[in-house]
Amino acid sequence: MASILVVDDESSILHAFGRAFEGPEHQVATAPDGARGLELAARIRPDVIVLDLDLPDMSGMEVFRRLREIDARIPVIFITGHGTTDTAIEAMRDGAFDYLLKPLKLAHVRELVARAAEISRLSREPALIADDAPGTDRADVLIGRSPAMQEVYKAIGRVAPQDIAVLVLGESGTGKELIARAIYQHGPRAAKPFLAVNCAAIPESLLESELFGHERGAFTGADRTRVGKFEQCNDGTLFLDEIGDMTPLTQAKVLRVLQDGTFERVGGNATIRSNARVIAATNRDLPRLAASGAFREDLYYRLSVFTIALPPLRQRIEDLPLLVDHFLRRFGPELGKGVVQAAPETLEILGRHPWPGNVRELQSVIKWSLLQTQGPVLLPDFLPESIRASEASAAAPIAPAAAEPAVDWEGFVDRRLAAGSENLYAEALALMERSLLTRVLRETEGNQVQAARILGITRGSLRTKIRALGLRIERSVWSRDDQPG
Repeated sequence: MASILVVDDESSILHAFGRAFEGPEHQVATAPDGARGLELAARIRPDVIVLDLDLPDMSGMEVFRRLREIDARIPVIFITGHGTTDTAIEAMRDGAFDYLLKPLKLAHVRELVARAAEISRLSREPALIADDAPGTDRADVLIGRSPAMQEVYKAIGRVAPQDIAVLVLGESGTGKELIARAIYQHGPRAAKPFLAVNCAAIPESLLESELFGHERGAFTGADRTRVGKFEQCNDGTLFLDEIGDMTPLTQAKVLRVLQDGTFERVGGNATIRSNARVIAATNRDLPRLAASGAFREDLYYRLSVFTIALPPLRQRIEDLPLLVDHFLRRFGPELGKGVVQAAPETLEILGRHPWPGNVRELQSVIKWSLLQTQGPVLLPDFLPESIRASEASAAAPIAPAAAEPAVDWEGFVDRRLAAGSENLYAEALALMERSLLTRVLRETEGNQVQAARILGITRGSLRTKIRALGLRIERSVWSRDDQPG
């Protein structure tokens, strides 16, 4: 539920907002003057504030400055008449979210308030990490205790206090935005605004304007001056998602901001300063794009001062039971289901799926399965056919017929260091486990009970590791005369 505070001396405006946002998903509070608005803002801490520039007891700008002292993270949307747009632009330079022109258009109001409420949620709800996550049904949770995720948490802890740019790499659906928010919320700018821009979701012709703003008349349809995200987010944190889809021209302007903190609006000549902290993310291979010239090398080097690589779900499959449990608790009540756990057979089937869509795909599968479920346990029959089909195709495992060569650890470490790895511990651990499990399973001719006893782990843990490492087992018995020479 989003809470909205509307501060305006026109009763018709207050009434219109009450009608536009009636319903259980919104809670609207109203104030006829600045003093009452400040009192309500301090008491209820709304998700969004809509503020008139012309109030009877004090100016809207004065109210805005005092609101920033209460909580600078609350998005403030100004309401203004045509004669006061310059003041609204000044307010946006000071960190206001946007402004609405009178007379108000209902569709635009709803869209803008919804965007502001989402930004407020991203800024104020913490992205829980590691041991904070179990037991919660919150959406904004980083789940995982695998070695690979532990390295990610350590990286967040190292870089969050440092006021530098960060590049988050990972496939689609791995949770890059959650990493960005965790860095922001554990950093020195946590009390300042946080804005997110999906560079792939905005047309190329509009992205430059979205980031840097434009002057009135800069292009067809530019009927008013617009303040961009870098200007709005001065002193705050700007998250640029899917930065690999950015055009070369926009890349050049982003590089300039990172280098000296200056830029110009589209169609303008005045130099504007911004010291927004930039956290960028992409699912594309930026080093390869930079090497091929498709992405500016100098921007890549500037962004990658500190890089966090998020592992795909298939590389941390031991986290899958935690993720499944979290999604069951999160979506069960929402969908009117009382499911409390997944059957072991269900977890085994889910563990064999390759998860090309990562955690986002798993979330969708659990929601779909919940809709089919009857009773308190999620059984394999309730899983989508596509998941059960992939399990069936993997049900005839075969083992490596020939011995694998010994691991060249020195060569492996040298190659990963030369490649600039920042996840070497997890990579080395995975290689060690693959080598060890392959050797032991070959010794036991695929007998997992014996292999688990030799390794000193449970059979269930061994089966999880076998799936995670992609090992395939067969039991072949050759006589001495049948063995190949």
